Amino acid sequence: MERTAETHRLILALAITAVYFFVELLGGILTNSLALLSDAGHMFSDIAALGLSLFAFQMARRPATTKKTYGYHRLEILVALINGLTLWLIVGIIFNEAYRRFLDPPQVHSLGMLLIAAIGLVVNVVAGMILFGSDHGSLNMRGAFLHVLGDALGSVGAVAAGLIMLATEWYLADPLISILIGLLILYTSWGLIKESLDILMQSVPKGIDVEEVQRALEQVSGVSKIHDLHVWSVTSGVFTLSAHAVITSDGDPHMILDRIEDRLKRQFSIEHTTIQLEFEDREGREFQAF
Repeated sequence: MERTAETHRLILALAITAVYFFVELLGGILTNSLALLSDAGHMFSDIAALGLSLFAFQMARRPATTKKTYGYHRLEILVALINGLTLWLIVGIIFNEAYRRFLDPPQVHSLGMLLIAAIGLVVNVVAGMILFGSDHGSLNMRGAFLHVLGDALGSVGAVAAGLIMLATEWYLADPLISILIGLLILYTSWGLIKESLDILMQSVPKGIDVEEVQRALEQVSGVSKIHDLHVWSVTSGVFTLSAHAVITSDGDPHMILDRIEDRLKRQFSIEHTTIQLEFEDREGREFQAF
């Protein structure tokens, strides 16, 4: 049900963004505004990002197979990483064009640019409101939301540049604002790229302390020691754990395993587990696999 709602949000945001992209592209050409053209380019990347996110959601629904035992959940993380890297590519293009305009600033039709940028800001705010909230649980949705947020920043910058040029005819404001927008996009997208890479590298998920997990499991009745502990994410919010648990020789293995799984679920929201039980001898010196 949750993924169905996210899909509907993406479709609606995609439709709004696609319609306005053509308006802003034409407006940027007619007004000769880099801020508008860069925002239109960013909006085009939004269309691709939202489309990729929809594709990833559809693929993630496919069942696991004997070849892909975890299914297609990792595709969502790949799409999130692609979305983040696309933002950086767009920023590079904006910086290059801004540098060229610093050397030879062209005249910009400030009033037309201002009107189009203001409408674009409204469109981006609406699209952002549609996606806001669902970005917390899914890295893929966060990537889509950051694209729209970047567009909103672009529209704010274009409005500011339009006001400055309309009042002062200082046309360097156009590339200068574009650079500021690019820096903001780099800042907001860094977390997305870093978290995507962490998941793909099977790093410990954000918010989970492996030492805390080990201490909690060693406090479970019947467990004397935990070793070879690994925690990673399959996709956003889906944590996986594997570990070896040394249990007392007089303990019931099934009951102890149930206690371990219950502790992991309640305290750390880890439900996908692989626990290897090992018996401790009566002197507590040697281990025997169960």
